[in-house]
Amino acid sequence: MVYENYEEGGESEVTRVRMPKGRETIGIVDEMLGAGRFRVRCLDKKNRLCRVSGKFKKKQWIRPGDVVLVEPWEVESDEKGDIIWKYRTAEVEWMKKKGVIKDLI
Repeated sequence: MVYENYEEGGESEVTRVRMPKGRETIGIVDEMLGAGRFRVRCLDKKNRLCRVSGKFKKKQWIRPGDVVLVEPWEVESDEKGDIIWKYRTAEVEWMKKKGVIKDLI
């Protein structure tokens, strides 16, 4: 969960960002393939075919260039995964500033 404090002028300050836990990794969406599937380039230098669950697909629009959190599958973990989180612009800027995603972008 992310908490944002809004200052004057409508800019937000990020106070909490969801970070990868366990097998999760951060990735950037390269291509939309249709049917809730995307080609994602991950921090671990692997390109994965990722899917979005129905409840998440209806709440969030994912487009090429978005930074997402990917959980690799137990089987074929180098090739496939699930998108479980989409980072907002303020969160991405915070991660760039902290050096978390410097290899990705």
